[in-house]
Amino acid sequence: MKAMIINAYGSSDVFEVTEVAKPDVKPGHVLVKIAATSVNTVDTMLRQMGADLPIAPPLPAILGMDFAGTVEAVGEGVSDYQVGDEVYGCAGGLADLPGTLAEYIVADANLIAPKPKNISMTEAAAIPLCGITAYEGLKRAGVQAGQSVLVHGGSGGVGHIALQLANYFGAKVFSTGGGERQLNLIEKLGATSINYKTEAVEDYVAKHTDNAGFDVVFDSVGGENMLNSFKAATLNGQVATTVSMVELDLTEAHFKGLSLHVVFMLIPMLHNYKRAEHSLILKELTKIIEAEKLIPVLDENYYSLEQVGLAHDRLTSGKGLGKVVIEI
Repeated sequence: MKAMIINAYGSSDVFEVTEVAKPDVKPGHVLVKIAATSVNTVDTMLRQMGADLPIAPPLPAILGMDFAGTVEAVGEGVSDYQVGDEVYGCAGGLADLPGTLAEYIVADANLIAPKPKNISMTEAAAIPLCGITAYEGLKRAGVQAGQSVLVHGGSGGVGHIALQLANYFGAKVFSTGGGERQLNLIEKLGATSINYKTEAVEDYVAKHTDNAGFDVVFDSVGGENMLNSFKAATLNGQVATTVSMVELDLTEAHFKGLSLHVVFMLIPMLHNYKRAEHSLILKELTKIIEAEKLIPVLDENYYSLEQVGLAHDRLTSGKGLGKVVIEI
């Protein structure tokens, strides 16, 4: 099969078109003919940083985590899927799991789910990593109907799904963005937009919560922005973050009695730990998508497998809007 291999970590030109052996199905897994994949920030980090990240695969490596495709073979012990089923998931591209920048993947059946029937393969490939992350973060934060939810970075991959899910769960949703296109998308997806470049945290907390703070803050920006999340949260509030590799002063979080939820959705893949929970979340996302309560937003540019380097550049440029997808 054709695959994009990296033999060294570094810039976006390290990908090489290579013919490799088509993988054989194994117990508990399915062989999937991949139709599309998408690029996540962690993919670009792995490509750039390599061994500096403990989750990096050994070289030569096939990166890529998300996929949508058609089941071509079913391994022993798998009863939920049959040849010809359309599925999607996040099942490779790190540690010892070969990725999705290839024509086929052997995926753990606990890491996939039936593809939503009302969206394309390309759209479905944009969902898994970001969708699972958003769903897990909101659920761990205990989101409930009637609560106020602030999503930092609501036009990004995780953020645009988180704000739609918060809406679906019945919350009143607000979201930060930094430009007209981003703010327009946030409004289109059903949240009240906040321009973080022109509005201070104290100002939008006063404006939208009467100084009380938001019940749940979902921070898909992370890093130093977590301090803004602490400022924006209500007393005994909930903060979920996807980017917490940073040293911070937790004083404000302490005096507000905040609960902090760190979401690292790769744990089941890395440690073979509760993988079936990812399948359950994806099945819930399928129901929500088929109920037309969640839509993936795709970048205006599509890429072929051989153009994966350009796709990585598009994501890291910050000029895109929505998920960057690759059609296999």
